[in-house]
Amino acid sequence: MEPESGASASRNPSPLSWVNLSRNLLLAYQSFGVVYGDLSTSPLYVYTSTFKGKLRNHHDEETIFGAFSLIFWTLTLMPLLKYVFILLSADDNGEGGTFALYSLLCRHAKFNLLPSQQAADEELSSYKYGPSSQTVGSSQAVASSPLKRFLEKHKRLRTALLVVVLFGACMVIGDGVLTPAISVLASLAGLKDTEAKLTNDELVLLACAILIGLFALQHYGTQKVAFVFAPIVIMWLASIFVVGLYNIIYWNPKIVFALSPHYIVKFFIKRGREGWISLGGILLCITGTEAMFADLGHFTALSIRLAFTVVIYPCLVVQYMGQAAFLSKNPNSVHNSFYDSIPEAVFWPVFVIATLAAIVGSQAAITATFSIIKQCHALGCFPRVKVVHTSKHMFGQIYIPEINWILMILTLAVTIGFQDTTLIGNAYGLACMTVMFVTTFLMALVIIFVWQKSVLVATVFLLLFWLIEGAYLSAAFIKVHQGGWVPLVLSFFFMVIMYVWHYGTRRKYNFDLRNKVSLKWLLGLGPSLGIVRVPGIGLIYSELTTGVPAIFSHFVTNLPAFHKVMIFVCVKSVPVPHVRPEERFLIGRVCPRAYRMYRCIIRYGYKDIQRDDGEFENQLIQSLAEFIQMEAVEQPQFSSSETSHDGRMAVLSTRSLESTSSLIVSEHDDFDLDENIPSSRSMTLRHLQSTYDDDNTQVRRRRVRFQLPNNPGLNQAAREELLNLIEAKEAGVAYIMGHSYVKARKSSSFLKKFVIDIGYSFLRKNCRSPAVSLNIPHISLIEVGMIYYV
Repeated sequence: MEPESGASASRNPSPLSWVNLSRNLLLAYQSFGVVYGDLSTSPLYVYTSTFKGKLRNHHDEETIFGAFSLIFWTLTLMPLLKYVFILLSADDNGEGGTFALYSLLCRHAKFNLLPSQQAADEELSSYKYGPSSQTVGSSQAVASSPLKRFLEKHKRLRTALLVVVLFGACMVIGDGVLTPAISVLASLAGLKDTEAKLTNDELVLLACAILIGLFALQHYGTQKVAFVFAPIVIMWLASIFVVGLYNIIYWNPKIVFALSPHYIVKFFIKRGREGWISLGGILLCITGTEAMFADLGHFTALSIRLAFTVVIYPCLVVQYMGQAAFLSKNPNSVHNSFYDSIPEAVFWPVFVIATLAAIVGSQAAITATFSIIKQCHALGCFPRVKVVHTSKHMFGQIYIPEINWILMILTLAVTIGFQDTTLIGNAYGLACMTVMFVTTFLMALVIIFVWQKSVLVATVFLLLFWLIEGAYLSAAFIKVHQGGWVPLVLSFFFMVIMYVWHYGTRRKYNFDLRNKVSLKWLLGLGPSLGIVRVPGIGLIYSELTTGVPAIFSHFVTNLPAFHKVMIFVCVKSVPVPHVRPEERFLIGRVCPRAYRMYRCIIRYGYKDIQRDDGEFENQLIQSLAEFIQMEAVEQPQFSSSETSHDGRMAVLSTRSLESTSSLIVSEHDDFDLDENIPSSRSMTLRHLQSTYDDDNTQVRRRRVRFQLPNNPGLNQAAREELLNLIEAKEAGVAYIMGHSYVKARKSSSFLKKFVIDIGYSFLRKNCRSPAVSLNIPHISLIEVGMIYYV
């Protein structure tokens, strides 16, 4: 998998070569343990779920052959055709999944609802990813599309699109609850018919013990045990392939004729409505397919295609074919078809491998849930949670403690409540098919607005796969009362949380936007702002990308002093998966030079992780110094239409400090705090950073010092400004944040008061504080109380 560089493996494809081929083969090997754990374990429960409903008394050979034919063509049309050959080409800078498609749409059409977007964001190197950045004529044609103009004009339609995306995300969270439950229970089902003769209650108790252990180990991260995941899945695939091939040859070789779709026609003619309802069990053969697209960012499209077409697809087809051959001669074994079809001599090795493979598949679903929660938070649609990066070498491996324990409680509740893989399968199938249905819809829009194909092509794609998915989805909805209600309830629960948080956050942002401090008022106060300016740097955090937030006026009217250097900091998400470090900081002025007031906008992609590496202050000062120097030599590379005092902002590199030239940086071991400040040619900034303990290691943050180089291009005003910056940094840095209370106005409706005063207030009190999520040192934090009446 890719090292933690923030770049996907597929982002910069190289020409076909032996090196590239070997690299893709290695990634294909690694993908078995991360992507295919869930999909490859579906043979454990597909036939059992299919024949446990209306078909429980119809186990004749023709019906079994028809069921296998349905499974074969479902695997061929959905994972192979739709995902492998079509969706894997719709990546967003190498990233896949529902949010990747939505991100592409937001950048190629004005569908984005994030309030803090700027024109400068469009200049990010990853923003213009896609065919439209390469084909100007086609892009202009799409820009003039009546459909595009219609969707952009109506905000309700854009809101509905976001709701659809979030609904799909909630169903993925439902997968994270249901996958561990059904996988572990199904893998243990073989113990019922062994010499141990475990009862159902004992199996459930054993499954719960395994699930508790699985969730308890999540904080170690998959990186600790990732090296064993791929071999386990490969051994599992080899096992089911050999067992399936044996069953075909030994029991009924005629099963190969069921590859013909003619058997599907005969199946529905003979079974009618009962056959249609059985599709709720058949669709379980493709559960886990979405992981091929969602986990694309960890691999390459070629590696995932190789793994599926060469290994996964043949192994699954042979295994399902073998089970059907066995059932055609042993119809009474349909209640436990997988384990009954295993030859007695190899039962226990296959059982052990099946249990391990189920755990691997569960791990992949849990990790995907963490990733989805992180992306929802980036969209401003989920409360702040603690995100722990569990690997220094594998990008995207994260752990969210709060979500982990919620998932564990829900999974145990489902396992104990249902105690049956068929009922859980009804819920699982509905969740997976809903995600696929949403993905098909978003992909149709991508074909039009990103790939710039005709509406006819998109319509054909949409109708073809919606016809297939609609049939399965309708069959799954028939079983809502038989367990299918679980993902709907879970989705409703998480959708309410997302709506309340998004609504409250937007109202709070709009309040800040309406109550910005007047720039004319600030200019009228003069450079001193009518207060005492004390040494030091004040970082005022706000969600605003323009103007001065109300918190600043609230602070200065209650205290008679403020720092000499003020930097208004905005940390925001942009609709790209990753922002390169050299493009992360956007620097500008708020007032003229004499005021020493600046703005810094820090941009993150929806898959970026804000890490506390102890270098933020140094990077910020270095970027600000570079901005001052760029202005002085009158060669700034400013981006357009931003909100510094003169209307310009600049993108500053946040590369390693040693590589920058604005200030010379060297490691510093010791110094005298009472030493006089030297001349401008040797001015040093001395800042001793404290040490802190990590869980397992002690990390000492570097002591660094800055030196102002001799640059003849610097004028006296710029040199003085840099010296003031260095003096302020030496005096110390304070972080100023608003400790806000959001309340509904007295004239608001009862529903609004309920949402804001109860719902949103509860979420804010019980989620992580902004200071914690932004890794702000507590010792340097100043909080200003404010009440927002929205």
